[in-house]
Amino acid sequence: MEILIVSAVALAASGLTLFSGFGLGTLLMPVVALFFPVEMAIAITAIVHLANNLFKLALLGKKANASILMRFGIPAVVCAFLGAGLLGWLADVPPILQYTALGAVRTVSPIKLVVGILIMLFVALELSPRFSSLALPAKYLPYGGMVSGFFGGLSGHQGAFRSMFLLKAGLDKEPFVATGVVLAVMVDISRMLVYGFEIFENQQSIRWDLVIFASIAAFAGAFVGSRMLKKVTLRSVQILVALFLSIVSIGFVFGIL
Repeated sequence: MEILIVSAVALAASGLTLFSGFGLGTLLMPVVALFFPVEMAIAITAIVHLANNLFKLALLGKKANASILMRFGIPAVVCAFLGAGLLGWLADVPPILQYTALGAVRTVSPIKLVVGILIMLFVALELSPRFSSLALPAKYLPYGGMVSGFFGGLSGHQGAFRSMFLLKAGLDKEPFVATGVVLAVMVDISRMLVYGFEIFENQQSIRWDLVIFASIAAFAGAFVGSRMLKKVTLRSVQILVALFLSIVSIGFVFGIL
């Protein structure tokens, strides 16, 4: 059942990323977290996200800007390790609150609290017209790499900050997209190294069957979405997705999920 549900969400989420404004990881991770611990859900989502980006990399990678990859990418990789390490540490911190609600014991854990708050934050940012149009001067690229990499490692939310710092880097459309894809792959590989170590240390195993089916579904969703609609933002879809993510984030924060 979890394979069917997660694959269906991966299919829909990958298509929605073309016009909803939210990234694949942002949409997929909360659903995976309904079936697995949050740290495992982030790791599984990261693998699907990496596979999806490797597909894009094969198509666009040659057009990436090498200078920006150095200035933005190196700080992003370093801070992705830090963010992923913090995630692993939070996963081992004991629950901070337990209470009874709706006939069951609810547990508020630090990792779910942090991830829930981050989802709320990024939903607010994605819905903000001011944030979506914000572009910082190219001189801040290393700082952008640090911020994007850190949050990419911690919760998978890297795209919003990456775009904000790349918008004024003087890139044409194809190099802009290609550079973003390569940077995403760099962060994904970095955080996967840490996630893999944490999973091995805790003697947990990745559900590879779920990863494979979800990755295939994500490829199919991107293909279908690209055929159905041009890359524009549909406000109604964006609001519906934001509402779903807000409900999930509240569930995390209050220990309901």
